[in-house]
Amino acid sequence: MCLRVNLIGWLFLLLSTFHVYGNDNKSVVIFIRDDVYDDYSRFLNGRKPIEVKDFSGAYIRRDVVDMIIAQQALSLGGFTKPFRYHKGNVNYRNTKLLEDGQLLLSFDSVWSVDAKQLAESVYISDPVIRNGEYFAGIFTSPNNKKVLKVKQLADFKQLTAVSTPRWQTDWQTLSALPLKELLREDEWLGQVRTVSMQWVDFMMMPLMPSLNNRYSLENIELVAVPNLVLQLNDSRHFIISKSHPDGKAAFAAIQKGLSQLRKTGAIEKAYREAGFIPDLNSYTVINKAR
Repeated sequence: MCLRVNLIGWLFLLLSTFHVYGNDNKSVVIFIRDDVYDDYSRFLNGRKPIEVKDFSGAYIRRDVVDMIIAQQALSLGGFTKPFRYHKGNVNYRNTKLLEDGQLLLSFDSVWSVDAKQLAESVYISDPVIRNGEYFAGIFTSPNNKKVLKVKQLADFKQLTAVSTPRWQTDWQTLSALPLKELLREDEWLGQVRTVSMQWVDFMMMPLMPSLNNRYSLENIELVAVPNLVLQLNDSRHFIISKSHPDGKAAFAAIQKGLSQLRKTGAIEKAYREAGFIPDLNSYTVINKAR
């Protein structure tokens, strides 16, 4: 039954993509996770992405900054086609759609090590988050006192974490900790649920200072361990399909736009204002190399 449901969902996704391309060649369809799109819409509050200059405030998060920076870069680079968003839980379907040319690009930046595995099928942009700039919070259930008391590396010996080896940099970062156990769950929402139910102690997530580093979704709530972060040593990039009819033009545009934004300091400013690149005077990097 589960297989049948998955196949139906996959066919619906492909048919909806065909429908968009078959009836409107002036817009480009983008598949995006529901919660990301909802926060993106609430943060914009009627504004166009190119109009955003201040990235502080409610609903801002790393995924939302990614979306806005990508669209600002595309616009500055001369790519003018509008986007149509289809919401859903399509994290790993996106990779297949990019490879097949059914999806133009991922507005969710990806690790360099993961992007390089797709290099035959996608263009890889210059880094939007540079190596050394990525810090993650240690998110857990508000009721998990054991995690909230973590102060040093040795405290991880009694903890379990969840991630997926599909995100190689995340997996390697957690594997380097002295954990009791690292469990695999390939779906991001599945990771959130297991931590919320305290089947697993914690997961890594980007900081959300505008939300007091609390993540809420329906009946799920996670909180970050105060004043502690993990550093992930890799850069993040946008990937654009080589097989999509607009792929070459979009790649040229995003590269041009990212270069302009980087020169003016706008990219680093955005991630700092969002609290994603934290003030390290207020945080301890618990896995900092010695």
